Amino acid sequence: MIALTQKERETILILLKEYTTFYNANAISKVLSISHVGAQKILKRLKKENIVIDRKIGKSIVYKLKLDDVYVCQLTAFLLVDEANHFKRWKEEFKEVGAKNRIVLIFGSAIKNYAQARDIDIIIVLEEEDLQEVNDFLKSKEEILPKKIHAIKLTQKDLLENLKKKDKVIIDIVKNAIVLYGQDKYVEMLGHVTSF
Repeated sequence: MIALTQKERETILILLKEYTTFYNANAISKVLSISHVGAQKILKRLKKENIVIDRKIGKSIVYKLKLDDVYVCQLTAFLLVDEANHFKRWKEEFKEVGAKNRIVLIFGSAIKNYAQARDIDIIIVLEEEDLQEVNDFLKSKEEILPKKIHAIKLTQKDLLENLKKKDKVIIDIVKNAIVLYGQDKYVEMLGHVTSF
C-alpha cells in the first residue's frame, strides 16, 4: 500500500462520501482548507498512483475514485476502518449486529456531541431474514443505553436503490456517517453509483 498523507486520506474519503459531487482542485482545496496548488498536487499524485480518474467538464478537470479497481476499493475500505477506529465506543456497542457481515453506519448528533444528542442514529444493512434478530438486539441495547436508538433497517437492494436515486436524506447520511462495520461491502455498493 502506498503511504498517504493525512490530506490525501481526507481527499479519498471526501471523493467516496460525496459521490454525487464533481470535485476539482479548487473545490477540494476549500473543503480541506489548503491552497489550490496543494490540492492540485494531491489530485495529480492520486491520479499518478491510479487511485482517481479525471475528466474534463467545461474548463474544469474533475476527479472521481477509481472504484472499479480492487486495490482502490481495498484502500478506501481500509481508510473507512481507520476512521471508525476513532469511534471505538460505538464499534463496541454495535459489534454484535456488525458481526454477521452487515453494514452498520452511525451518523447524526451522537458522533458529533453525544452529551447533547437526543438519540443514536444508525443504519443497519441486513438480509430480510435477519430482521427479527436485529430488532431483538436493538431492544436489548435500548434497555441499557441512556439514549434511544433510532435505527433505519435496509436491505442491500434498498440502500442501492436510494443511492442510485440520489435520495437527499441518504446523500446527507453517506456524507457524514461513520462506517462501523461492513466497509468492504459499503465501498462496493458506492462503486455501483460513483462514476462520471
